[in-house]
Amino acid sequence: MEKENKTINILLIVIMILVVVGCIVAYLYFTHAWEKKDKNQDPIFTMENYPKIDGSTATLPLAQAYKSAFTGTSIENVDVTHSKTHNAYINLINKKSDLILVTYPSEEEQQLAKDAGVELEIVPVVKEAFVFFVNKENSIDNLTLNQIQDIYSGKVTNWKEVGGTDAQILAYQRPQNSGSQSGMLSLVMQGIKMKEPEKETVAQSMVDIVDVVSDYQNKENAIGYSYYYYITTMYSKDKIKLLSVNGIEPTYDNIKTGLYNIQTAYYAVIRKDEPENSDARKLLNAMISTYGQKVAKEAGYVQNY
Repeated sequence: MEKENKTINILLIVIMILVVVGCIVAYLYFTHAWEKKDKNQDPIFTMENYPKIDGSTATLPLAQAYKSAFTGTSIENVDVTHSKTHNAYINLINKKSDLILVTYPSEEEQQLAKDAGVELEIVPVVKEAFVFFVNKENSIDNLTLNQIQDIYSGKVTNWKEVGGTDAQILAYQRPQNSGSQSGMLSLVMQGIKMKEPEKETVAQSMVDIVDVVSDYQNKENAIGYSYYYYITTMYSKDKIKLLSVNGIEPTYDNIKTGLYNIQTAYYAVIRKDEPENSDARKLLNAMISTYGQKVAKEAGYVQNY
């Protein structure tokens, strides 16, 4: 009897071991299978039926990464062009594009859509931050939000007023309705009127505004602004430095956690009357899916979901 009980106990132990091993194997198998599927997602579009995309300068790499991933085409063979933020909104409103990747619409762009009888559906895709930069030789490393507002409203005109050297502040702006200018007005100035810029301090593109600041090797008095992704990924210059705001550096992790709080997003915008089964809506849903967010992260953007 004792021998029989011992045999039963051994069998039970063996069964328990087999069950545990089976669970582990199943977990590893399905986890691996999911990862494999995630990395090699089946294409949901062809190059021929991919929706017409437009957008801002800073979202061009994102659009390229999405088109490559969702069509199963190598990035080298993907052709994407963007007409910049304002023109992208106009093209969407006029049905010349199906989906745009942009910053939030300006008041003028919202009015254009309203006048055309078009309702926009605006969905955040990736996080973004608004950043300020100066010449690397500038002694200033940090400004408060109030100090930035004072500089761009014209209340503060000399660096010594914010702890720097005795030099006039050359505050560069962007043209009206550019993504950066819209961001500056809504995220930073928040209703405070910006001073009228001198003609030579309005840069026509993000490239120009960075060049102007960085090229002043003997002038430490310039300040400019743009979006984090553009400055750090698309146009990294060794003669400028990003400023901390309220003591917080604009780093990837600080943006992701929200610690650096001058935040916005890059949005996927479609016309709200797009049918549920439309390619534009299908693409939008793919962008905010788990796989779509992984694609965005691999392209250097900060995931939103």
